[in-house]
Amino acid sequence: MTTSVLAHQGGWDELLMVLVPIAIFAVLLVVANRRASQIERENSEAGGQAGAAGGSPGGPEGPSAG
Repeated sequence: MTTSVLAHQGGWDELLMVLVPIAIFAVLLVVANRRASQIERENSEAGGQAGAAGGSPGGPEGPSAG
């Protein structure tokens, strides 16, 4: 009987097996969104200065890539 109790604990352990990975992905998504927002905000603040100074309009590959 002890093995059956250890093997199945009312479902809370199965619930954790599902919720923990979901929570990890949710936290990682929130962190990534915050970082992306911060980078976008920094680029938009510096974008007016870099754009006037001749920034790269075509992105990393340049304007004539294709």
